[in-house]
Amino acid sequence: MSDGHTMSGSHTSDSAEDTGPIRPTHPVRPIGADPALLRIGNASGFYGDRFDALREMLTGGPLDVLTGDYLAELTMLILGRDRLKDPTRGYARTFLRQLEDGLGLAVERGVRIVTNAGGLNPAGLADAVRELADKAGVPVRVAHVEGDDLLARGGWGEGVLTANAYLGGGGIAACLRAGADVVVTGRVTDAALVSGAAQAHFGWRPEDLDQLAGAVVAGHVLECGAQATGGNYSFFEGHDLLRPGFPLAEIAADGSSVITKHPGTGGAVTTGTVTAQLLYETAGARYAGPDVTARLDTVRLTEEAPDRVRIDGVRGEAPPPTLKTGLTRLGGWRNEVTFVLTGLDVAAKAALVRRQMEAALDAAEHRPAEVCWTLARTDHDDADVQEEASALLRLVVRDPDPDAVGRVVSGAAVELALASYPGFHVTAPPGKGTPYGVFEAVAVDAAGVPHVAVLSDGTRISSQHALSTQELVRLPDPPLPEPLPAGATRRGPLGRVAGARSGDKGGSANVGVWARTDRAWRWLAHELTVERFRQLLPETAELPVDRHVLPNLRALNFVVDGLLGEGVAAQARFDPQAKAVGEWLRSRHMDIPEVLW
Repeated sequence: MSDGHTMSGSHTSDSAEDTGPIRPTHPVRPIGADPALLRIGNASGFYGDRFDALREMLTGGPLDVLTGDYLAELTMLILGRDRLKDPTRGYARTFLRQLEDGLGLAVERGVRIVTNAGGLNPAGLADAVRELADKAGVPVRVAHVEGDDLLARGGWGEGVLTANAYLGGGGIAACLRAGADVVVTGRVTDAALVSGAAQAHFGWRPEDLDQLAGAVVAGHVLECGAQATGGNYSFFEGHDLLRPGFPLAEIAADGSSVITKHPGTGGAVTTGTVTAQLLYETAGARYAGPDVTARLDTVRLTEEAPDRVRIDGVRGEAPPPTLKTGLTRLGGWRNEVTFVLTGLDVAAKAALVRRQMEAALDAAEHRPAEVCWTLARTDHDDADVQEEASALLRLVVRDPDPDAVGRVVSGAAVELALASYPGFHVTAPPGKGTPYGVFEAVAVDAAGVPHVAVLSDGTRISSQHALSTQELVRLPDPPLPEPLPAGATRRGPLGRVAGARSGDKGGSANVGVWARTDRAWRWLAHELTVERFRQLLPETAELPVDRHVLPNLRALNFVVDGLLGEGVAAQARFDPQAKAVGEWLRSRHMDIPEVLW
């Protein structure tokens, strides 16, 4: 669930023949029945999402294309370790199991499938899909997209497991135009699964920037599955979230779209749920991708009917000349012990066990390179339930040497069982250290990255890249709305008037905050400054924080650099993907104008 930078210029690669316009050996079948509209659904927002979603989307209503997003920064590390064990792996095997039931349904209903489940081995997954289809007696054309895997290029530094550029939708479009029923990719941007299909259906050219930008925005809304239909939504009460449906977009030839879901499915599609997803893992007004930079400050949302939100007005600009490339590597070894401190004298108990553990670590032959303590005061006075009377003291250690975080830590903790603070116990038995990963994003020249569509008959076509590019520059913030007149205020949580959604971008976190009304926006835009943000979230006080203003969405987007250390795989904090930072912010109390209550 993360997108990236872009490419410039057309090119060929040593392994691909630039054939110009696609001339498939098989007759081209229309992607959808209606040339003026393309219905694209989503059935997966991450590797491990609801297994039955693929079948539900195929049987729940009309579709032309069904996408599945299986890749995230952490997923690439997991697949990289899989590939080390077995070079024939490196793809999301869950997708194959879903196809055992869904492939025949898709062919029967004329639905094309586009997925990035190929991960580090799209060719291998494409072959596995063909084998499955042969066994099931389902005739399908399977194509794949490659070129993103840059590991063999070298020069990435020691210990890098994966190095993958984020490609755009051109290869997907080429496969679909040539008649593919199933398109498997590696690391493309999440939104490219949608924009590539739309590009194929409507025949958009690389210079059709507004249309491409509209499809990219629709793709970003769909990419995280049920997050667009009420999942992880601040104002979730009142919506049927027992089993929220997955979203779909009805895309028009001008790039506008309507976000909706199949009739009768749970959840809800509202301007709020769509706004929340638009802010997720983005930053400022310019949302850069390989094919186009979409201007989020031009997005217009209209709730035209229940569970139908129109997106239009999106403007596009030329993409940057570089591609985001994600590197993953094993960063070292970590261990963790969480001590439970119950009842009275919590601070003194924490100080005692900390002194004891620190003395043991100092006496070790090799003290861990990094030792981090966190005390969470989850305890309450005079609690009726023991757990509510308890605080948690968390110790995390890291080191390149597994021996430095293994017995040294677990043994010292176990030996304190009868010799430390009263009521001593831990949440889980201390064990051996475990490896942790590091994610790093670097920019590479797009012109040097191959982007190849491999058709079902083996024909290889080099995808055309952006004809022009422009450097990605932060836009100045627009003028703020008129502030609310001075008046009486009442102390209360920010979440009473604002929603939020947060997420991870490498070691940084983004926190999108939006107001539900114009009046609330007039207050929020002036009140929630960077300084106030840091006051409300003290963990960010010493970190770089950038605030982006998006008036069309009545939203502010904060990017906090370094909050997540070296990324989600490093598990640097209690909430390693920053999923709940936005809800923490909403729980903080401010002086809110009474007119907003």
